[in-house]
Amino acid sequence: MGRLLFLIAVIVIVYWLLKSYRKQLPKGDTASMQAEDMVRCVHCGVHLPKRESIQAGDKFYCSEEHRRMHAGKSE
Repeated sequence: MGRLLFLIAVIVIVYWLLKSYRKQLPKGDTASMQAEDMVRCVHCGVHLPKRESIQAGDKFYCSEEHRRMHAGKSE
């Protein structure tokens, strides 16, 4: 009977410690988990977040080099 009470006490303490530990963990950054608009580079076709792209008119590019190269082709 004493062993059973000891085992129950250990389980309760472990549960309590794990619960306390999880409360102390930092919450995930909710801003980074939100959906973000993706665009396609007109030159190479790679998809990237809109905020990381380079926009020229209504077209999006993955780099300044691709913007220049595509502008050179269309002339």
